[in-house]
Amino acid sequence: MREFLDTLGFLTRLAPARVIPEAAMNRCMRWMPPAGLVLGAVVVLPFALGLFRAAPWVQAWLMVALSVFLTRGLHLDGLADVADAVTTHTDPERFWQVIKDSRSGPFGVIGLALALMGEVILFHEMAARGAFPAIAWTFVLGRAGAVWLGYHVRHLVRPGLGKLYIDGATLGVALAAAVFTFGAGLFMAGFLPTVAGTAIATAALLGLYRLAEKVGAANGDFLGCAVILGELAGGLGFVLAS
Repeated sequence: MREFLDTLGFLTRLAPARVIPEAAMNRCMRWMPPAGLVLGAVVVLPFALGLFRAAPWVQAWLMVALSVFLTRGLHLDGLADVADAVTTHTDPERFWQVIKDSRSGPFGVIGLALALMGEVILFHEMAARGAFPAIAWTFVLGRAGAVWLGYHVRHLVRPGLGKLYIDGATLGVALAAAVFTFGAGLFMAGFLPTVAGTAIATAALLGLYRLAEKVGAANGDFLGCAVILGELAGGLGFVLAS
């Protein structure tokens, strides 16, 4: 339970923030999908109970805004950094210079805009069909995506906070995340949306993995990017398969 609360407090505002010893950071990776489940449930609950029932666009916008608030924009920062850096045409030295720059460039802003607009549109489509459990599942898939990517880039990881996390993405943890996520998807979204969302997420993660290989390393920004792409994949899979 302490490891789960550590993970929830690190990733969201849903548990008290606390200092996690470096030796315990890698154990948080195993709790990523369950933390996504709790986050997704909190995000969708007011709207599943009927808040703004007649206005699914408003529901979608508020769900995205609530998820950003509850996660402190943690994963969006990673998406913006990768979107900015990839415009260097994957020159390794320049790529990591851009990643380390705290300023956000135009491509980072474009990436953020596309991701946030995409989530609003997809959540609207799902909310209009009353598929609130499926919306909650996208948050599970996103965090599982970070685990899957983390396992495959362990040999590329750079020193830093991301390494402390990625070191916990062992084969057993990755397999457990896959089983948990697929099982939750069957229950919350249905068979075809789960398969479609997982397939789209896999394709997106493959692109991130190949990018990591080209630039010779990966860090926590790659994990954040994987989370957002996984959330979008879950929504796209549902809309495609429904």
